[in-house]
Amino acid sequence: MGEAVKDLKNDPATLPRRRFEKVNEIIQHHGTDLSALIPILQEVQEEYRYLPEEILTYIATVMNISPATVYGVATFYAQFSLEPKGKYVVKICDGTACHVRGSNPVNDAIRKRVGLRKDRKTTDDLRFTVETVSCLGACGLAPVVMINEQIYGQMTPEAINVIIDKILEEEGETK
Repeated sequence: MGEAVKDLKNDPATLPRRRFEKVNEIIQHHGTDLSALIPILQEVQEEYRYLPEEILTYIATVMNISPATVYGVATFYAQFSLEPKGKYVVKICDGTACHVRGSNPVNDAIRKRVGLRKDRKTTDDLRFTVETVSCLGACGLAPVVMINEQIYGQMTPEAINVIIDKILEEEGETK
């Protein structure tokens, strides 16, 4: 299981691959069976906040599977991202209950507050990623916003601005 990873780490011919040391640790922890691919991708994304293309190729090489297989899994599941995400991932529910109760004005307020254009998901400084999702499973609290793993219910544009201001304050940035 871990032998292939150790050999790659210690082989002088693969010195450029040493920059994948954390990826090697993740693969070594999970093993190289195909059934380990999703947990490996989850942990890599947790580490890097997205799945860089060169890491997907590296994982395929170490696991002895085709890059197309790894890429196919990474693009099939909505939980994976091939683009960098911000430190704070803001998910705005736009399911029926949330939409009817005003998720669009909340979305507009968030995007305006963090300075995000309509055609972008992530701020240039990689601080915020704003995504619209179909359901967060908290319809009774509509409209709902989730920032990283924290759920905020009954959101209004004013309330979400207070939350974003608090995050920015904790980051050392003033209004």
